[in-house]
Amino acid sequence: MMFARILGLFPLALLFPIAACGSAGDAGGTAAAQENAVSIFASEEGVDTHSYARPLEARVTHVALDLNADFDAQRMVGTATLDLEVAEGAEEVVLDSKDLEIREVVNGDGETLQWEMGEDSGDAHGAPLTIRLGGATRIKITYASAPGAEALQWLEPEQTAGGETPYLFSQGQAILNRSWIPTQDSPGIRQSWDARITAPRGIRVVMSAEMLTPDGEPVDGEPGRLAYRFKMDEPVAPYLIAIAAGDIAFQQLGERTGVYAEPSMLADAAAEFEDLEEMVIAAEALYGEYRWGRYDLLVLPPSFPFGGMENPRLTFVTPTVIAGDKSLVSLIAHELAHSWSGNLVTNATWDDFWLNEGFTVYFENRIMEAVYGTEQAAMLADLGWTDMMEDVEAVGGLTAADTALHLDLDGRDPDDGMTDIAYEKGAVFLRTIERTVGRARFDAWLRDYFDRHAFQPQTSAGLLSDMRANLFEGDEADRIGLDEWVYEPGLPENAVHIQSNRFRAVDQAIENFVDNGSIAVINWPEWTTQERQRFLNGLPRDLSEERLETLDESFDFSEARNSEIRFAWLKLAIANRFDPARDSIEEFLLSMGRRKFVAPLFEALMEEGDWGAPLARRIYAEARSRYHSVTTGTVDELVDTGDD
Repeated sequence: MMFARILGLFPLALLFPIAACGSAGDAGGTAAAQENAVSIFASEEGVDTHSYARPLEARVTHVALDLNADFDAQRMVGTATLDLEVAEGAEEVVLDSKDLEIREVVNGDGETLQWEMGEDSGDAHGAPLTIRLGGATRIKITYASAPGAEALQWLEPEQTAGGETPYLFSQGQAILNRSWIPTQDSPGIRQSWDARITAPRGIRVVMSAEMLTPDGEPVDGEPGRLAYRFKMDEPVAPYLIAIAAGDIAFQQLGERTGVYAEPSMLADAAAEFEDLEEMVIAAEALYGEYRWGRYDLLVLPPSFPFGGMENPRLTFVTPTVIAGDKSLVSLIAHELAHSWSGNLVTNATWDDFWLNEGFTVYFENRIMEAVYGTEQAAMLADLGWTDMMEDVEAVGGLTAADTALHLDLDGRDPDDGMTDIAYEKGAVFLRTIERTVGRARFDAWLRDYFDRHAFQPQTSAGLLSDMRANLFEGDEADRIGLDEWVYEPGLPENAVHIQSNRFRAVDQAIENFVDNGSIAVINWPEWTTQERQRFLNGLPRDLSEERLETLDESFDFSEARNSEIRFAWLKLAIANRFDPARDSIEEFLLSMGRRKFVAPLFEALMEEGDWGAPLARRIYAEARSRYHSVTTGTVDELVDTGDD
């Protein structure tokens, strides 16, 4: 394996001299972080098979971008200057790239360096960009992204809320940022960064970093453009470098919190997220200082493929979370929690994606409990358990390899590991530990864990070692069965299932409605969104058309503003081939590109043969150009053209 070959070349004692990075004041912390990083890169679990990088030879430590956002050509064009840590005797650095047009590479003195683009993998991994260093520790790459760069979505004005200004946004997770930034695109290779981005006047640029020129500044010789500058001093995983540009306004929410959105959406967004500062305070009370300065949200156009993306300082959010009643803000708690689990301590490779998401789901639930109460948190945890079990069945049942937390994704797209198993089984694992050792001791350990591993990568093996050394007493680790939880498929018998007392009444209402069809048993006005989800998802998939008509006429499901309720209803309608819902299905799928909603609905339509497949093909033919590549990459495999 690669790590064995590298270790043979470079003994650990010679790798990355400590004096080469950090200031005198932080030399101790920097030395510890570097030692930890080197030991992870040299371990079997720390080898990232989704990156061409060889970090034990040469590693990117800082990225400086100077790019023009060319909306006409739909390309980012300019330079990336990389600072490197280079091991003694190393002669080249290997970067990740995907369809980049490399025009020139020079060293810090402007002297041309030799480079070679390797063979493209033909999939998400792209191609290795190998640069001969000739002793250089700083290199400058002049390049352009491809018009179809997978991380970037360029929207026409009519695809935005305002309808007058084009829009650009990026989505880098898991390995898409290599399509617009030539760097080592591995979550374990943390990099600080800065950027100067120019864009046409009237288009505001924001990024996931400190915004040094929020209103832009003139560009010499280009009166029609403004430049925006950004700085991220802390090292982050490269997938967290994010950009958006468009008609973007801002409203302050708290001392260090606020929301960005298109002007027509700003008031609704600010009202929905008015508790943001309170969430940050609750999170800090649980697990320590928020270390990123500001915590702002950016509400993106509806084609954004995820519910949210935890880019540091600036979480990207789908507009589908704006329900008008703050009922879906657990998503915001989730993205905020990533400021500790994922951004502060990051999975070293995508095989350990659960280290980001399992911890975050657990932390999210604790934030929701602190801000909105124990029962609200219990309902969310119970729904999460159901989602987990559905994904278990989807990947082949409890014996399937992909139900383990630590995965083997070698040769696969890391996106394959982004299932509710990573999220919810990971959270259940932590709840099981909490139940064993007690909440007070677990909280003390987790807070200390975030402090000790701040701004560092982590592996499953490293986590379990830390737990054994710093958390457990006596035979607690053996009683929990740590290795079984992390490395074996299935769900151990000691799994803690948080069950909501309020769901008992909902389940009784389901039974009564199925038996007699009366809506009198449904306490819809008093139910929370989570109770309503439980009801719709709990109904049998073979309801009569009369029963479905009664539900839709009584509660107007086909026009529901709440995206989770609309989604749950449409899944039920498709399973029953309910013709009156066809217009609602089409409108919903054309109105947004959130993969969580889009992919299951297209899959359900295709499963309904002559009733659903033609509708799916017709809708997707119109919708595909509106979706981000993250969404189309999934839906393309679900919707066939019907040409066979």
